[in-house]
Amino acid sequence: MGQVVVTAERTLKAGPDQVLAALGDYTGVRSRILTEHFSEYEVREGGQGEGTVVHWKLAATSKRVRDCLFTVSTPANDRLVEQDANSSMVTTWTVTPATEGARVHVTTTWDGAGGIGGFFERTFAPKGLQRIYDAQLVKLDSELGS
Repeated sequence: MGQVVVTAERTLKAGPDQVLAALGDYTGVRSRILTEHFSEYEVREGGQGEGTVVHWKLAATSKRVRDCLFTVSTPANDRLVEQDANSSMVTTWTVTPATEGARVHVTTTWDGAGGIGGFFERTFAPKGLQRIYDAQLVKLDSELGS
């Protein structure tokens, strides 16, 4: 069993505060930047940043669907962390100033399976999830009017 790590990043034209606020807006912006890979999206508590509890199903492939229940924390001014109650998955969104706006870096980690299944998970899951994050970041850039 090994840890699986997925990263994606993009520079957006909007400022860091605006980007971080949008990422923490689970009742609005976040629901609008989801791709077709997400279903059953529901804000169960809060809706704005720290303390939000949000549910969705993520279909990384047609055969692999994760039922996610994330609790959101903001351990630093530039960071939003989503921790899944149903697995070891943790997603960290970090927003930093960039020359032309803000740099968004997303990292997701989880404890992968062992054996041959784990090999395939570590090999293929990161590429699939990275494509999903890339699409979300493009939608976020558009949402913010950049």
